[in-house]
Amino acid sequence: MGSAAELAAAALMILGYPALMLAALVPSVPAFAAATAVTYLADHYLHRKGSYLINRLSKVRAGLSIRFLIRQLLLILLLARLSLSDGLVFYGATACFIAFYGLQAPHGALVTLIRNRRRMPVATRNVDLASRVRIPDAPPQSLLNRSAEKMLHLDLAAVVGILVSAALDSALAGFIGIGVTLGLGSLYVAALLPYVRGRKIPPTAEKVLDAVDDWLREYRPETVLYFSGSKDSAYQVNMWLETMEQLDSKPLIILRERVILANLAPTTVPVICVPGGVHLMNMDLSNVRVALYAANVGKNIHLLRVPTMKHVFIGHGDSDKLASVNPFSKVYDEVWTAGRAGRDRYAIADVGVRDEDIVEVGRPQLAPIQTGQGTPDDPSGTAVDGRCPTVLYAPTWEGWDGNPGNTSLVLAGENIVKKLVKADPPVRVLYKPHPFTGTVSAEAGAAHRRITSLVGKAAAARAADPRFTTDAVAQAQAKAELVRIESRIAQLVGNGGEKGDEAEATRDGLVDVKKHEEIARLRTEWNDAYWRSFPAWEHRVVTGAEPRLYDCFNVSDAMVSDISSVVSDFIASGKPYAVTDSAELGVEEFKRQNTAVRAAVILSNSAAELGALLDAVRDPAADPLAEDRSELKQYLLGPDEPTSIEQFNTAVANLAIKAETRNVGQESRAATGAAEAAEAEAELANAVPAPGTSPAGEADGLTA
Repeated sequence: MGSAAELAAAALMILGYPALMLAALVPSVPAFAAATAVTYLADHYLHRKGSYLINRLSKVRAGLSIRFLIRQLLLILLLARLSLSDGLVFYGATACFIAFYGLQAPHGALVTLIRNRRRMPVATRNVDLASRVRIPDAPPQSLLNRSAEKMLHLDLAAVVGILVSAALDSALAGFIGIGVTLGLGSLYVAALLPYVRGRKIPPTAEKVLDAVDDWLREYRPETVLYFSGSKDSAYQVNMWLETMEQLDSKPLIILRERVILANLAPTTVPVICVPGGVHLMNMDLSNVRVALYAANVGKNIHLLRVPTMKHVFIGHGDSDKLASVNPFSKVYDEVWTAGRAGRDRYAIADVGVRDEDIVEVGRPQLAPIQTGQGTPDDPSGTAVDGRCPTVLYAPTWEGWDGNPGNTSLVLAGENIVKKLVKADPPVRVLYKPHPFTGTVSAEAGAAHRRITSLVGKAAAARAADPRFTTDAVAQAQAKAELVRIESRIAQLVGNGGEKGDEAEATRDGLVDVKKHEEIARLRTEWNDAYWRSFPAWEHRVVTGAEPRLYDCFNVSDAMVSDISSVVSDFIASGKPYAVTDSAELGVEEFKRQNTAVRAAVILSNSAAELGALLDAVRDPAADPLAEDRSELKQYLLGPDEPTSIEQFNTAVANLAIKAETRNVGQESRAATGAAEAAEAEAELANAVPAPGTSPAGEADGLTA
């Protein structure tokens, strides 16, 4: 629905048009001018905000062009009601608006033509096309960005001039405004003309595709990560980027939607976005031996049809959800899971995936998660500097279906946080809510705000407690370091780092590896400085993209969460954790339905069981679930050695050998078949007499 300000602007704009009509009928030039100003300003504000309400207006036949046309027609009505219908300004205004709308056609056609010509059949990153095909610079974004809105707003000069003429009963101002409007409109159209001719025209689709194939033959990719999905699913491919960068074989990422490319995280791996299925099927991928699929979607068939490579489903997470055992998975040559749990899920589901086609490769994405290193300085109480164990509360969001088991926020969140901030011996609380919290349920949003307030008040109370000391100098140094790092990252990234358009981004999309590595190093330094910029005992609400969830894992000694991938990932740390049974299934049923909670402290909505988690943090020797967590970690995620990326690379190499063996076999059979066909043809030729000869045993035309 938009913000309150957007709703107010939309209401003013909609009410402005009846006001315009009333002012025209009265008639009143000041009232008409005031209503005109309101409609212009409200319209501009809503467009600048990209308001959803603007799009809705076009659905009810109140789109941008219609709104401007109505305002202009009402201005003509005002002139008529002012008895100016026989004056020059009336005819001038009528002719102006007809001519102005006449300019809309070439303007719209040119903008559409430029955009279509500059839409590449493929878009790339980290692919050298600039040396193979000439791609001209994009037109200035000021010409193409919100072009229709800009063109229509050029009528403002004419409207203002005509209103001044009506008020002063003089045609001069009106004709000046008319001249400005038509002159600017003509200049706008003229400014677009150079981009549809000459060297400013981008290459044809055939030339671009030939250049991509030429690059592919030179690069010779061996392992492809293939992905198709909506904008909201971009995280599913982003989680595999670092793994692709660490492959021993030559990697390539193939995307099917431009919106995914626009939301792809920075990477050094070559990326090709191919929206057209025919273009993909004609692309030279003859060197690829292994194709990895992160999602089960219909467009996978466009690559699955290629028999010269082996196809693997790697998914985008390992959980007990039904998506983890999708029957579609049996179309792949292999299915890779993190640990034994994934194999067992397929066996239990009985969806046609054979056990011999399942390979356990761990979860390479979990490498940044550090394993537990014991307890803080003094597990029995508070250290000299106030340092104490840290407990992370990371609830998931409420979801779309209203299931009370989705999140602990509403029924248990406040109970959990209250017990944590009042714990004795004390602990530090980190509260990291899911970014979607409150987007569906107002109740969840209200609970989040109350919890945020609780954490803030507890932090203020602790700051006044003499047991907790502060090293102001060290914190000031850390904050200064944060400013330095953020400044350097901003300098490296630049002003958004965006190119003029897709074609220009494709041409100039080669990543600066040194800069990429420096940014990664700086982000690590930023994370370290962030945690040093405030006391180690301070309760804190952590929101936004940084610090990341895994960074919170690494500074925590335990976690409280809900059923989600957060729990499965935290298990990699080996640290104690608790999960809330918000739906009140009961401990045994809750564990039966959810493998990831089998080594967790199960909390009711009262959070009365939280003490067991805190006891495990304070005295690891008395932790009754430590062995269970170790076994569950290996069951879910596989062994620690060899590392997951080593297991992953081994699986890729083994499957590549299978693909190559298959291809060699096919070539051998084809060669054998061709030789046999040639031999058979030769035998047949020898068996048939040549023309003009007699069969053996017959006289050559003589009789006895």
